[in-house]
Amino acid sequence: MALFDIQDHPVTGATDASLKAFEQASAELRCFIDDPLASAQQAVEQSAAMPMAHALVAWLNLLGTEPGGLAAAGAALDTARNLPANEREAMHLRAARQLADGQWHAAGRTLEDLSIRWPLDTLALQVGHQIDFFTGQSRMLRDRIARALPAWQNDRPACHAVLSMMAFGLEETGDYVAAERLGRQALELERRDGWGWHAVAHVMEMQNRRPDGVRWLRSDVPAWSEGSFFAVHNAWHLGLFHLGLGQIDEVLTLVDERILHTASPVVLDMIDASAMLWRRTIQQVDVDTRWTALAERWAPLADASNYAFNDMHAMMALASARRQQDVQRLLASQQAAAAGDSDNAAFLRDVGVDATRAVLDFTEERFGDCVDRLRRVRGRAHRFGGSHAQRDVIDVTLIEAAERDGQRLLAEALRHERTYRAPGLLAA
Repeated sequence: MALFDIQDHPVTGATDASLKAFEQASAELRCFIDDPLASAQQAVEQSAAMPMAHALVAWLNLLGTEPGGLAAAGAALDTARNLPANEREAMHLRAARQLADGQWHAAGRTLEDLSIRWPLDTLALQVGHQIDFFTGQSRMLRDRIARALPAWQNDRPACHAVLSMMAFGLEETGDYVAAERLGRQALELERRDGWGWHAVAHVMEMQNRRPDGVRWLRSDVPAWSEGSFFAVHNAWHLGLFHLGLGQIDEVLTLVDERILHTASPVVLDMIDASAMLWRRTIQQVDVDTRWTALAERWAPLADASNYAFNDMHAMMALASARRQQDVQRLLASQQAAAAGDSDNAAFLRDVGVDATRAVLDFTEERFGDCVDRLRRVRGRAHRFGGSHAQRDVIDVTLIEAAERDGQRLLAEALRHERTYRAPGLLAA
């Protein structure tokens, strides 16, 4: 007897037990809570003949941009290769293989086509949305979800996740009023939706609504932090709000208690830690001991260079902690990766190499070189991924480097430019 998922898609090779575990993993992923990989692996254990269980294991190993995840994803896809699969499932497996092979844009396109045919496939929408984020495709962050939205109603299971994704896509394309409305609506449906909390926080960051942002994230800390593997990132947003208000003690408390305290080796958590400490460093706040601990976590990945955005943040820690051998390992691995033909090679050539070396220039007080590199890439920085809020570290670094290099007219001009991100101007 055929079994169907919660959106009424037939699921090949599923048993009652494997489908239950698969749905558990999918629900956890939609909220960014608990351990969806463990649940997905349980689905595989319950039915090794279920291609969507293997696809989900692959996706979960790929979306963290962890170097070690590539082999695990590849193994899952190899196992699923000869399993019977329907057309929708085969497209998932094809897209996952493309991403595992470094073809980020091709994977996003395959999922785009899948979602056009099956707009209720929440996993395809969510994975595609994440790929759009990692490749800096702001318009697709919105449009991929907008195409599917007419098929969704608020009483349909998992609707909260679609609304939170749409909210983030609207924020990244500048429609802040609609983004906040949909983000709040998503959380009315599912209080623990970490992406919904994140989307509204982004709106408030882009509108420079610092006090609102603090109130927003402190209004229900357990909802976005307890059992959430997105907790560090939302804590980073809270830290940005306090930083913008000049509340340095609150920032450092958040760094120590929520951003660094777990010593997490997860790359996405280390990115947030680097980004926050870097902002404190360029403001000449002493965080050296914190850099030392964070660099220990980055050092094993210095040879990876599997995603350009990660490299820039790894360099922040390794160079600030003065780990020269690891710095050279990172530069060498970048050079080798940039010579390849993967999409990441393009990310590196377009932005990543200059951005990463600019960070090193700054730590070694070659401020003029830092300015030159960042001016060269800032207009196309979206090409190596991240959000507007995350890539703002490039502008912050550029301004400080220009100031320290004596290029005060440039620094002043860049500060004037930033005033047009004030409330009422971007939101208009």
